[in-house]
Amino acid sequence: MNLDQVRQAYTSVADLYIKLFGTSQQVHADDLAFIGRHLAGRSGRVLDLGCGPGHITGHLRSLGVDAAGIDMVPEFIAHAQAAHPDVEFHLGSMESLVVANHSVAGILAWYSLIHLPPQNLDGVLTEFRLAMAPSGTLVLGFFDGDEVAAFDHKVTTAYRWPVDEISERLTRAGFTEVERLQRPSDGTHRPLAAIAAIATSPECGDGAGDGRVAL
Repeated sequence: MNLDQVRQAYTSVADLYIKLFGTSQQVHADDLAFIGRHLAGRSGRVLDLGCGPGHITGHLRSLGVDAAGIDMVPEFIAHAQAAHPDVEFHLGSMESLVVANHSVAGILAWYSLIHLPPQNLDGVLTEFRLAMAPSGTLVLGFFDGDEVAAFDHKVTTAYRWPVDEISERLTRAGFTEVERLQRPSDGTHRPLAAIAAIATSPECGDGAGDGRVAL
């Protein structure tokens, strides 16, 4: 599974996805509370990576967060800009962030890493850490499971992860877990999980002169 395949899969269902998931009212209240608890009040830019229709980006903005959304599906970005004209949205990929090193106060990746092949996860987390300012906050949402395993997501192949495994990989990337949330299957959804982590350990290199630009 590569980025083009994921983009094409979401493009093919963009209208339905927006209808089903395009407002913050369609997000579980516990999830909104978890996100707000860790990202509201951040001093600086917060990126919602894989923002989809922009509903959570808009919610963060309503909490006073300097939030911007990034997604690789043009249809999602067009909808997000129309629905939330006071919020910045950009077409882009979390695997190649165009932001200045150490410039981001927070990152939200809410079920946007689920299609990432397991062997690519560490590289993306390292990219997040490079973008993150000291003590920046990362919030991840993902599918919970007893082992790393692929499954047939309704859009395209996705992966479930044990929460402890995600936490260990975050530690290796230079983050420290501060809270986790787990919600078992209730017959309508798979087991879900979220982790909030703070950037702590210094990453390799300072990235000076790498030509990145700030959003």
